[in-house]
Amino acid sequence: MAMLIDTHCHLDAAEFDADRSRVAADAAKAGVGIVVVPAVERANFSAVEALCASLPGCAPAYGIHPLYVDRAQETDLAALEQQLRSRPAVAVGEIGLDFFVDGHDAERQTWFFVEQLKLARELGLPVLLHLRKAGDQILKQLRRIRVCGGVAHAFNGSRQQAEAFIGLGFKLGFGGAMTWPRATHLQALAASLPLEAIVLETDAPDIPPHWLGRDGRNAPGELPEIAGVLAGLRGMPLSEVLEITTMNALQAMPKLTGYAHQLK
Repeated sequence: MAMLIDTHCHLDAAEFDADRSRVAADAAKAGVGIVVVPAVERANFSAVEALCASLPGCAPAYGIHPLYVDRAQETDLAALEQQLRSRPAVAVGEIGLDFFVDGHDAERQTWFFVEQLKLARELGLPVLLHLRKAGDQILKQLRRIRVCGGVAHAFNGSRQQAEAFIGLGFKLGFGGAMTWPRATHLQALAASLPLEAIVLETDAPDIPPHWLGRDGRNAPGELPEIAGVLAGLRGMPLSEVLEITTMNALQAMPKLTGYAHQLK
């Protein structure tokens, strides 16, 4: 079976404190060879770095998440640049906009997002995009500040938005949300978009697949079954879905190739 890549997993989250090593080992046994672990604020850069140094196959990304910018400082951007320049990283992320949650400053979110896009462009790194209820606003900034692609994480937009992200060189992240019976829009997109534009993710511990229930703790080891759902939606052999989505992830984040070689 082809190696799987979880392109978005918060393995550093407190929900994994009791059994993080076992969760990573279980994922590896299930065929998940690489897990991308994105930071969300300056305060957890060091935790993500340490985790990825200690667990085989874990690849770090660093960024300031839109829901954390309210407590971020401008100096955090300098710290992010230093982290990205001095430490291995496969992407700038998780960054973006979130206009779903009330009480957050859209202007402040946009400023931090734009500054991180500029940094990604300067460093030649792809980005991991958080785009909840903000697809069009993110596309507007991506057209202004061209970066070398990346992943539109947990994609749940329109087909027109999907095609716009693909046109800008992005892959679209599909995971547990696609597995729920009522997720007909997502399933239609997963079934009909070019498979070359899709990557797989868990967003663990969040967005559990339906077999874990709404309150279940998601984990990277669920990715093979999520991939099976995608294969079923497309009427394709699972092996083909695994091969193509893994290739897509390596294209979206070329520095993952080094992690793949380490596992051989």
